Amino acid sequence: MQPVVHPVVGYLCYAAYARWSRGEPPRDESALVAVLAASLADLIDKPLAAVGVVDVGRTVGHSLLFAVPLVAVAWILAARADRRDLGVAVAIGYGSHVLADVPWHVLSGDYAELGFLLWPVSHMPAYTGVKPLGLGTVAGFEATTLWLEAVILVAGIVLWWIDGRPGVGAVGTAIGRLRERG
Repeated sequence: MQPVVHPVVGYLCYAAYARWSRGEPPRDESALVAVLAASLADLIDKPLAAVGVVDVGRTVGHSLLFAVPLVAVAWILAARADRRDLGVAVAIGYGSHVLADVPWHVLSGDYAELGFLLWPVSHMPAYTGVKPLGLGTVAGFEATTLWLEAVILVAGIVLWWIDGRPGVGAVGTAIGRLRERG
């Protein structure tokens, strides 16, 4: 999945949870945490690959051997701060990232590329890129994962807008606090 789509998937998953658990759209801080947590695996792995520390952009941050302890620590810290909502947001956001990278490989039969799930215990070969969806051509173009990701991206942005753009208020508050200190 393209890095820009992961925060949207994180938002969609957290928005579904918020509606299921509270019957309302996500709140500012928890929505922002879910979106940031959904971006974290790529924010760890892509720079490491870019500077040559690892061979591919899905290793440390995408591995369940890293993700599970990270989410557990975030959960414990959130519980201690009496902010369990933020622990849930981290779990849903980070989990959505790792899980959203799985279906394309399964659907295309590129099972070796699932090596990121247990990296470094399992090998992660070079990513082979955009996968066909097996639907043939649509309007003269081959239906690929990239098209499906574009639909997810647009749908997520529309829902976020309809929900009142949760997270924007938290960013504005943080910027205001920084200005007061400066």
